[in-house]
Amino acid sequence: MAITVRRDVLVGLPLEDLVAYLKDFSRTEEWDPGTVRCVRVDGGPVQVGTVWRNTSRFRGRTSDLLYRLVSEEPDRLLFVGENKTVTATDDLSFRTRSATTTLLTYTASLRFKGWARLATPFLRPEFERLADAVADRLPSAATAHRR
Repeated sequence: MAITVRRDVLVGLPLEDLVAYLKDFSRTEEWDPGTVRCVRVDGGPVQVGTVWRNTSRFRGRTSDLLYRLVSEEPDRLLFVGENKTVTATDDLSFRTRSATTTLLTYTASLRFKGWARLATPFLRPEFERLADAVADRLPSAATAHRR
């Protein structure tokens, strides 16, 4: 059983600019209040296969996940993070609304492993709050980066 949340977020950037901003997962530090630190592990251009070490704080505890860009399309990015207790998926889809505005559909899923699965039903409300915070913070972080 996974916890999945989805938010539609209107961002004041053209689609290509928003995709370029979000493609670098280290920028989660700017828009995800749960991210403490996110550092690129490998070198070269950001492309499918690029890996980041993401340190997150959730319910007062920190944990590290290795995130990988697993799919890149002009209107979609898919990241998967994993450690011994959870697999996290961040699915970002983009639709042009105008020349200067993009609709981002952000879908995040957590699938817990082993004994941690038992906590899944109890964590949903906090994960929903975190998704709301991401939706609130992401538009201004993305537009501020452009300036």
